[in-house]
Amino acid sequence: MSQEPILQELKFKHALLAKGWAEDVSIKIDAHGDIQQIEIGVASAKNGCLIPGIANLHSHAHQRAMAGLAERAGPNADSFWTWRKIMYQFLDAMQPHQLHAIASQLYLEMLLSGYTRVAEFQYLHHNSDGGHYDNIAEMSLQTLDAAQQVGIGITSLPVHYQYAGFGNQPIDAQQARFFSEPETFLRIVERLDTASTITPNANVGIAGHSLRATCKESFNDILGGLPSSNVPIHMHIAEQLKEVSDCIAWSDARPVDYCLDNFDVNSNWCLIHATHMSDSETIRLAKSHAVAGICPSTEANLGDGFFKASQYLEAGGKLGIGSDSHVSISPVEELRWLEYGQRLLHKSRNHLAGGANHSTGRRLFDLAANGGAQACGVTSGQIEVGQRADFIVLDTNHPILIGRSGDQFLDSWIFSGNSNAISDVYVGGKHVTRDGRHTHQENIQQQFRIAMAELTQL
Repeated sequence: MSQEPILQELKFKHALLAKGWAEDVSIKIDAHGDIQQIEIGVASAKNGCLIPGIANLHSHAHQRAMAGLAERAGPNADSFWTWRKIMYQFLDAMQPHQLHAIASQLYLEMLLSGYTRVAEFQYLHHNSDGGHYDNIAEMSLQTLDAAQQVGIGITSLPVHYQYAGFGNQPIDAQQARFFSEPETFLRIVERLDTASTITPNANVGIAGHSLRATCKESFNDILGGLPSSNVPIHMHIAEQLKEVSDCIAWSDARPVDYCLDNFDVNSNWCLIHATHMSDSETIRLAKSHAVAGICPSTEANLGDGFFKASQYLEAGGKLGIGSDSHVSISPVEELRWLEYGQRLLHKSRNHLAGGANHSTGRRLFDLAANGGAQACGVTSGQIEVGQRADFIVLDTNHPILIGRSGDQFLDSWIFSGNSNAISDVYVGGKHVTRDGRHTHQENIQQQFRIAMAELTQL
């Protein structure tokens, strides 16, 4: 098989390769956007620190528009369930062009903060009355197109949502936009799959919204109707204590146990949140080779609780990070609060470093880069031959990185505040942001302002 022609060569003073840190590195990228050759000790390497890009493995693009609008206390104790009512009311009016503008702004912000791919968990499928758009995949196609225009990689995850609660409870009027039976849902997947084949840096998986919104029979029908068995499969699981108690009352099993017992959960799967697991569920999930999708800023915002990260990682579990409701769009903040949550819970420091004299930042970064790539079903997350050329460039002249080397770059980037130390981002070898700016930034932001004005005036 002949090699793809070389498209470009990048040279950087510092680079985190799959085998470790290296100096004066040349990376040659082919026309397909993959790494074809790596050399060390080359001349003319420019300043900067090249590291793998990170996949944001859990995104609800439409929720970016309401970030910060659910922070006023109600007359009773607030919870995830009261937040969800506000979210339903807000998205009820959202139209396709508005979702495109919101997703474009979101994906722009993701690129600037260091995410090079997004897994878009999209359940806003239909009109407000539940009627289908002329193209049944219209809303997911809007996010796919937004990602292509902005330049971020995307794993499109249309979401099966058929019921309002455990035991096949019928949906209510506010959930009409989400509803699909398996046959209809597979039509959405088919349309997206066709579109993704001509969209750079795109692939398609599926998601079950949650055990309360799908069922074993329907979801297995969907899995059996897919053109391939090797696609990303995502599902919300065990996020809230009420969800756990409702699942036990319905099935006499905890959510993660029920999922593992009734589906073939393997390395294609990503279980989102998994906040409230028993000790045995934690070990079982780790041994399944699935990825746990942790979204610390959203989980904190919603009062979910702490993921059992220590026990899970000790059992060999894999994890990645997502920005979920987008109250934060920063991999640094997600990684930092993943560690800080464990420090608060266990009253210790460097809790997830993985051993004496290990770098906490390096371990968190490696987990997120590799786990995110696995959850998205793509060959990225490491800088080595054959991987996608998805890169972040850290500005080594930024005040928080001056005088740093090796793992200190990652420790300082993650644990030195919120100042953005990213200068450039590459996706599939394409230079999508330069010096902290995107070519189409002003136009994207203007379209976002128009969409928000329309939504907030309703």
